[in-house]
Amino acid sequence: MVVRPLLRAVIMGPPGSGKGTVSARIIKHFGVKHLSSGDLLRDNMQKKTEVGILAKSYIDRGQLIPDDIMTQLMLNELKGLDRYNWLLDGFPRTVAQAEALDKECHIDTVIDLDVPFETIKCRLTARWIHPASGRVYNLEFSPPKVQGIDDVTGEPLVQRDDDKPETVSKRLRAYDAQTKPVLEYYRKKGLLKSFSGTETNKIWPHIYAFLQTKLPDVSQKDAAIPR
Repeated sequence: MVVRPLLRAVIMGPPGSGKGTVSARIIKHFGVKHLSSGDLLRDNMQKKTEVGILAKSYIDRGQLIPDDIMTQLMLNELKGLDRYNWLLDGFPRTVAQAEALDKECHIDTVIDLDVPFETIKCRLTARWIHPASGRVYNLEFSPPKVQGIDDVTGEPLVQRDDDKPETVSKRLRAYDAQTKPVLEYYRKKGLLKSFSGTETNKIWPHIYAFLQTKLPDVSQKDAAIPR
């Protein structure tokens, strides 16, 4: 029996590129452990751990969390995953973080979701929510029956600050400035695998086919195009 080496993967993509959807499908089909820096930060802040309190102090001031704090947080968590295939999401965000990660483990592949910014802007700014229930509407794919009104309660819908056009543009510019050097870092190492497109469902089969060359599909369903 051939024992496959463990997979060490990173997924990258701008906010709104479908990273959450793609990550969930990778977990489902390939059984990898998913480590999201955002989830880990929220968990630490909620539990009021030392790192969580420190991270919150930066966020509250509207500052980026320093590289050494993020690196310490993620590497500590990775120590418990050394016997598993894993997928990192939201880390590394800077070249310094990528270099620190390299010192601890060898990354095999970096999946880059290359979705045009215009597509993302349309996708995010079309999202409206009903605050009380959390129901989400999208003006393009699943609009409310009456514009600006919740289907169930008749109450007004709101747009989250994160989804307002000016905020979306700002977030995309920040991602571009911060992350382009990281993509270049991995491209030079020959580890970057970019998947371009405007729809997650059309990008996914290509990601699936690529990962099948590295890991077996562990999901029970054997669909023609895995979803």
